[in-house]
Amino acid sequence: MADEKKIELSGFTDALIAALSSIKSRSRPDDISALSVSQTVSFFALVYEKVRNAVEFREDHLVLRAAIERILRRRFGLNPEGRGEGENLLRELLWARYFDNSSLGGEDVVKIQSLIDKYVSMRRSLVVGRTGEMQYFLNQFLIDILTCEIEETLKPGSAQRQANLTFFIYQVLRQKIKIEGLNEEQKDAFFLVAIEKVFAKSDRAYQRYHLFITFYNPLASYSGKDLESFVHKMPNIFKKIDDMIASPFVDSLVKFTRKQLPPFLVLFDIIKTKFSEINTVLTDKDRLWTEVDQMCREKYAAMGVRIRTLAVRSFIYILLTKMVFALILEYPLSLYVYGEVNTTAILINSIFPAFLMAFIVLFFRVPGEENTKKIYQRIIDIVDKDKNFETKVAFIPKKSTPKRPMLVFGFTIFYSLTFIVTLLLIHYGLSDLNFNLVSQSIFIFFVSVVTFFSYRIRQVTKELTLSERESILTPIGDFFFMPILSLGKYFSSEIAKLNFFIFIFDFIIEAPFKLLFEIVEEWISFVRKRKEEII
Repeated sequence: MADEKKIELSGFTDALIAALSSIKSRSRPDDISALSVSQTVSFFALVYEKVRNAVEFREDHLVLRAAIERILRRRFGLNPEGRGEGENLLRELLWARYFDNSSLGGEDVVKIQSLIDKYVSMRRSLVVGRTGEMQYFLNQFLIDILTCEIEETLKPGSAQRQANLTFFIYQVLRQKIKIEGLNEEQKDAFFLVAIEKVFAKSDRAYQRYHLFITFYNPLASYSGKDLESFVHKMPNIFKKIDDMIASPFVDSLVKFTRKQLPPFLVLFDIIKTKFSEINTVLTDKDRLWTEVDQMCREKYAAMGVRIRTLAVRSFIYILLTKMVFALILEYPLSLYVYGEVNTTAILINSIFPAFLMAFIVLFFRVPGEENTKKIYQRIIDIVDKDKNFETKVAFIPKKSTPKRPMLVFGFTIFYSLTFIVTLLLIHYGLSDLNFNLVSQSIFIFFVSVVTFFSYRIRQVTKELTLSERESILTPIGDFFFMPILSLGKYFSSEIAKLNFFIFIFDFIIEAPFKLLFEIVEEWISFVRKRKEEII
């Protein structure tokens, strides 16, 4: 009976614990080489950074890399050769408090400057003399690799921990998948991309970077001579990586991985919080249940807070980047086209999106105890040495030709009609409220974008859900819901490119602001040195 309560850990689990144990904390630089910035300048830089990030909706763990890219692009515009920009970059990151004051030093400057120099050398060799489109592709890929490697160089512990967790998921699940027509090496590569998208929630930059260093090496490991002989291969390498990311096989693996992920998320949090006694926790079923139950309840509670926070952030983003732009157009366009303005329509278009998002969020539900029990059992399957879990293989076939093409064609026509039906219903309803076509278009724009962001927030509630039953009314709701959701996705992806607030911040405000910060920083440093001389 006692043995039934015990779990013998798998080799993968033991390897993960050993790998996490080997991660060392980043040492602080010595007092002489440590970079120190003015706290006065830092305060204003932090405020600026918070406002700047509010106009660009991004996952929190992606903000630092994006900030590094933004800073480097501005500095390369003024100093294309990048000389001395390693220290300037680190100082700006310290200003914005991405790192604690004096936590970066001379060794970091040398490492980052070396990466910048290699980027400049590769860009010079690759980009010059090519077509505009190819130049953009190669330069963007290079800047993606550079900024990702800079972040992971400055945060090696976090990068190593994330890599260990990713590799654990990969090792546990890779034998559970078989894809028709692909060999093991191809399948494994696509599966790594899927884990990057689902578990790491990586943007395209990090997907590119992690695939690059999986098959090759980080830039820091190459000497100048190595790069000279290797750089001519990069265009083909970059294209193959992007083709891999865009493969339809990855979409299938993303769906598979998303369904498998909840127990891993709970397990990793338990490992993090109970690491000093993790072997005792994972080998005792009763103790493991206690920790799983506690962790799930905490995560369910945190999920509710996160949903509300995301709803507020999403609405602020919509307000700043899209709503203001649309509302500015509504008044003059209505006046110009119709000779009058419906103030009621403008008021509804201004207020309704906030109420709609709040209304949708109210119906979100977090998982319950039944889901916790399923997660507990799956965690045992994952960490146990027993191989029954790995023998259940998910077979992913090639995309086959529909058996009834005429039926599929009819469904496609019917589905397309849902757009017309939904838009007509909205049109007739708004016409009764005396909305003109301009106000109606803006209303549809608002509703679709809010619905799309609400749908994205809805996915948060599914992160810990192992299985979910559909309501009987779900197909009926989808009939009217999908057209609006599709429009919202289009508006968010395409019109986001017209985010004039980003243009204002990056090209009009940021450069003079950061120049002013540098001047103030230099002045404070000058006064401090004079004071030290007197003392």
